[in-house]
Amino acid sequence: MIEVVGLTKVYRTQKAVQDLSFQVNPGEVYALLGPNGAGKTTTLRVLATLVRPTAGTARVGGLDVGREPIRVRRKLGLVNGGMRVYDRLTGREVLEFFAGFYGLKGKAFQEALDWVAGFLSLEETLDKRVMEMSTGMRQKIVIARAILHRPPVLLLDEATAGLDIFARRALLDFVKAYRDLGNAILYSTHVMSEAEEVADRVGFLHRGRLVYEASKEEALALGEGSLERAFVRTIREAA
Repeated sequence: MIEVVGLTKVYRTQKAVQDLSFQVNPGEVYALLGPNGAGKTTTLRVLATLVRPTAGTARVGGLDVGREPIRVRRKLGLVNGGMRVYDRLTGREVLEFFAGFYGLKGKAFQEALDWVAGFLSLEETLDKRVMEMSTGMRQKIVIARAILHRPPVLLLDEATAGLDIFARRALLDFVKAYRDLGNAILYSTHVMSEAEEVADRVGFLHRGRLVYEASKEEALALGEGSLERAFVRTIREAA
């Protein structure tokens, strides 16, 4: 569902991503791991059609992100850490507004709302104003907004940043549940414990390059049971 081949992104003289290649299959969580500045966000921004690559190709659902950005956007959802929604609207109003971008109106919107409300247990949240919601409730609305059109690809970029322990737990449980529906998830983070819990495969980024890729089990074996040890060992060798 996601295919990246030789992806490079240069900002003036700085190479944010260099010759990056990986793929994410249906029903799989691929954790893209690296410290701040490693190129994770740039990679997800390219996949989300927010920036154009300097070289290489990236496809979502077989569609080229540079040539068919509108069709690509219909196939994916995006959740960034710290995403906000309009304080004065209710959860229902927020979702109805964003549903319009996907052509979900009338009966189609109601069916989508019923599905996402059941999947994320939004019943107590829909008719509250965002300003009255807890952190966890707001995050549920952010996630609902991203998956209202049931995208087969979900991009998560440091999605637990700023969340309390309960909201973080709810998000990690959601990731596994959405994967189990057969969807492809690219999970970008520098928090190794999260990747240990949700990932099927991992890729380690260092200065824009993919320096290691393996199943989670293989990475854990490399780190003697610790993904963090495997990551630090690999990055030190690459440096």
